[in-house]
Amino acid sequence: MECSVVKQAGLLLMILSIALLAACGGGGGPGENTNPGVPPVTSTLSGKVADKGGAPISGVTITVYYNNSNTAVTTTTDANGAYSVAGLYTGTYSGHSISDYSIYAGKAGLGFYPSSGDPAGTVARNDFNGYYRTVIRFLTMPPHDVPSAHFTAYRSGDKLANLPRTGQTTSYAVGDDYSAQKGIAWPATRFTDNTNGTVTDHLTGLVWLQNAGCFTPADWSTALTAANQLASGACGLTDGSTAGQWRMPNANELESLVDVSQINPAVSAGAPFTNINLANAYWSSTTYMALTTNAMAIRFTDGRWINGTDAGDGSFNNAKATAANSLWAVKSGGAVAVQLLATGAFYAGPGGGTGQSFGTGDDPSLQIGVRFPCPRFIDNGDGTVADTVTGLTWLKKADCIHLSWSGAFTTINSLAEGQCGLADGSTAGQWRMPNRSEMLSLSDRAPTFPQANYFNGIPGAGGTVTSPVIFNNFIVSDYYWTSTTDAADTAQAWTIYSCDFGVYNIAKTDTRYSLAVR
Repeated sequence: MECSVVKQAGLLLMILSIALLAACGGGGGPGENTNPGVPPVTSTLSGKVADKGGAPISGVTITVYYNNSNTAVTTTTDANGAYSVAGLYTGTYSGHSISDYSIYAGKAGLGFYPSSGDPAGTVARNDFNGYYRTVIRFLTMPPHDVPSAHFTAYRSGDKLANLPRTGQTTSYAVGDDYSAQKGIAWPATRFTDNTNGTVTDHLTGLVWLQNAGCFTPADWSTALTAANQLASGACGLTDGSTAGQWRMPNANELESLVDVSQINPAVSAGAPFTNINLANAYWSSTTYMALTTNAMAIRFTDGRWINGTDAGDGSFNNAKATAANSLWAVKSGGAVAVQLLATGAFYAGPGGGTGQSFGTGDDPSLQIGVRFPCPRFIDNGDGTVADTVTGLTWLKKADCIHLSWSGAFTTINSLAEGQCGLADGSTAGQWRMPNRSEMLSLSDRAPTFPQANYFNGIPGAGGTVTSPVIFNNFIVSDYYWTSTTDAADTAQAWTIYSCDFGVYNIAKTDTRYSLAVR
């Protein structure tokens, strides 16, 4: 949602009003305006906007949003991609920041990712009434000019990350996961036993605890604490690690272990892990924001996600306080071809005002992975949507294909311009059904409401469009097909549920929705 805009003079008048109010208060402290009867110190914020090749971008709107009063000033970049905003208030009063700013960029057809050369500014997500922007956040503006608040612009076709393949080894339909072979291929030797209680994944670079059954199944908070305290000498570790280096994996990290060609466990054959627990699920550090009493979990009998009580025998659950699930600890390793995406969950920190952490070392507090530009998705104006994170192009009309799994393949394989709102010049054979990795990549786990509504530009369970529309009529509370078959029952395929973007197995004969991708 676009924020309200006031003129620079109005902001300066507001700042002077704050100074007059401050004159009624007590004495100052370090970094405070110690003479509040005098107008406060102000600073100038400036920077440049360029594309990923370094070419400057003119005409970009830069918004400096003043979080203390929910007002904003704007300016635009010049021919050199440069901008400058003067007169920004600095410092604190009575221990509280009165100079909290969020800076973001916008221009049609572009997504933007910020950077700050000043340590006072951090790249963060902010919640603007249910629309999540990636910003430079100054919780307290420093009392000096900041000349290094820059933005990189991303166009349709650009991408920040490569997606891995799913592991499927058999084709079950023309154009399905295995026949399409989309994503980065797994290395010939994916996992290495480091002979010190750890296993390195050469696809993602992550280092995992080898003994996947070391920890007694427990509630989420207990497991989160156990991960934070894990160190060499425990769980067979002789790696020299210390407390704080290990963590509970976020949902994307835990998902990366799933090999869809395998069951019992759904982990690559020959992987040197021990004691994988099949009797219960494994916790992720990613809270389900629409119901924060739950955290996303995955069972490794087949790779199904858990959110709520399992529809089968009821032995799987993800209620943080009452479910006893396992912990598979992880830590960061070296750089490789695939860098996993961040989940989108975020925490702005004490005084940040938006985002929420539910425990030390959880997903929102760490935000591990490739973060999202803002906006992430670009409407190409031809019935397609470009994802600047993965480089994929998606069918915008999300309710056009509503068929069985095989019927959806028939439609998507012949999809072309003139169908489903397409005016992109595409021809039959260019589109495909997304595989499990591709469909999961759409998720953004920041919203406190169904993710389908976020795609529809509606921040909540109903109401009018108040945020950018990403997809047209993404169906709420229904399943979307992936091209990936369930190895535990090949009459079923993996689907994504549109509310929580968990992965669930559905009979291929069911009538469900499908997106198309290329």
